Amino acid sequence: MAPGLSIAIAEKRFGSGAPLFAAFRLDVAPGSVLALLGPSGIGKSSLLRLLAGIDRDFSGTIAIDGVAADQAPMPGFVFQDARLLPWLSALDNVLLAAPAMGVPAAETLLDQVGLGGRGADFPAQLSGGMQRRVALARALAANPGLLLLDEPFVSLDAALAAEMRALLARLIAASRPSMVLVTHDADDAARLADRAVILAGRPAAIVADLALPVPRAERDEAQVDDYRRRLETLAKGPA
Repeated sequence: MAPGLSIAIAEKRFGSGAPLFAAFRLDVAPGSVLALLGPSGIGKSSLLRLLAGIDRDFSGTIAIDGVAADQAPMPGFVFQDARLLPWLSALDNVLLAAPAMGVPAAETLLDQVGLGGRGADFPAQLSGGMQRRVALARALAANPGLLLLDEPFVSLDAALAAEMRALLARLIAASRPSMVLVTHDADDAARLADRAVILAGRPAAIVADLALPVPRAERDEAQVDDYRRRLETLAKGPA
């Protein structure tokens, strides 16, 4: 079942500089997709690492279904690059995240991301877009109920990014995970998210929190464009 997330960071800082987060609170409803937007360096990726329990150096609490993040099951994490082990096949890269799942289940995940029959290929034999698909399958193997995505479409050309967004939308519809999607692109949020939060400042604060209530499957281009323009306006701040 998809978990709920509760974030209450009293303070997070690196070294002696100004805190990255202070008195920061954010909750994510179970089975919802939250898009996290804001300028580079604002702390979006750092927040994902805190959610994943990778970074424990902060004061406050982060809970996943009431369990501290560093004690909860590891989420499925998709990084800005695929981060596949080059000496392992696509199938073995997926199995690395969940060895007990077995080969048939891992092959099913590869099929779900459009790589049926490519499990024996090594990363060097796959295009950049295919490697991203393997990374997504690996994240689903690790934890299909909670996915953290850090700029998963960055550096992809427009056509490939559109393919990946469509794939992700299908996977969301099929399994209804809780998801936090870090992106710099309002279009990603307009197409995929149920809610978008915009961060600004130092320490980072929520400057806009916008519900996107029209179901993903019912969003035509006009609706997507409306959401995108609203998010871009909010990100600019007061005129």
